[in-house]
Amino acid sequence: MDKQLLAMLVCPLCKGKLKYNREALELECRFDGLAYPIRDGIPVMLPEEARAMDVDEKLHESPGRMGKS
Repeated sequence: MDKQLLAMLVCPLCKGKLKYNREALELECRFDGLAYPIRDGIPVMLPEEARAMDVDEKLHESPGRMGKS
């Protein structure tokens, strides 16, 4: 995924920063708890196409947390 493109993309709902999950090929918005898929190298930034993240995923790398126990 192109780093310049990643730097420009924001969550379409809250306009917040997205975290690139290379393994899952998703852009994650921890605030809204949504993971936007990347298909054929193209981010699909439609809320209706996003996957709802579970609580553990949202908390995994939140500020103040040291990772999973």
